[in-house]
Amino acid sequence: MIIEYHRPDTINEMMGLLSRDDPRTVVLGGGLFLNEVVKDQIAVADIQNLGLNKIEIKGKKQKLGAGTTLQNILNNDKVHQVLKNAIKYQESYNRRQVATLAGTVMAATGRSAIAAVLLVLDAEIEMIRNGKKAAKAHLGNFLPIREDYSKGTLITGFSVPTEISCVFNFAARSPADLPIIAAAVCQWPSGRTRVVLAGYGEQPIMVLDGPNSDGAEAAAKDAYSMAGDQWGSAEYRSETAAELVLRCLKQIAEKNEG
Repeated sequence: MIIEYHRPDTINEMMGLLSRDDPRTVVLGGGLFLNEVVKDQIAVADIQNLGLNKIEIKGKKQKLGAGTTLQNILNNDKVHQVLKNAIKYQESYNRRQVATLAGTVMAATGRSAIAAVLLVLDAEIEMIRNGKKAAKAHLGNFLPIREDYSKGTLITGFSVPTEISCVFNFAARSPADLPIIAAAVCQWPSGRTRVVLAGYGEQPIMVLDGPNSDGAEAAAKDAYSMAGDQWGSAEYRSETAAELVLRCLKQIAEKNEG
């Protein structure tokens, strides 16, 4: 339950609020995921006045403000199409209007297409912690310990490389369902290849980050060999993961040839 509402005008003011112990103060973006995951009595600090909703290109990086909504990402022609595809797949139109990128990442489960794509894009999170200077963390390191960042931390943005080819494929009971198994694959001009799987567990997992795609299918198959739950058997996920990774690699090769 929200017991206090604040809308700071500066980062310093925001960090002062977030560092408080009583009442516990958390960041408010769109509010959608906050309402879903926080059940305690809290104060909220709204980011609306902090200018964290910009999308821009800087050098060879796409910069995505932490407070930009998923719908604004969809409407921007600078953003990777694969991220747009994941957003359209995961969230309805009404939810996209209010859900922010940072809120989506903080609430992501292993079935999050958006988190999977950001992970395969080697997204870097930009943040301010405990009133100190800006810090950065790769999403793959951040996701497993994100609860450690719930106090005294303000995520300010995300950055992803621009010059890469990336594809996302999934298998689900229906097009409207979250994935039983999903695969995202990115390749750099150098040949570097990253493979991420989603559909199971607490967050998507990276199964390959190497100089080329050698062993990608086997790595995917092995990574989900024990990934059984009420949504799908481990055998199904394991076999389908390998098939989806192969499909992604073929699609990237076709795009590069075209």
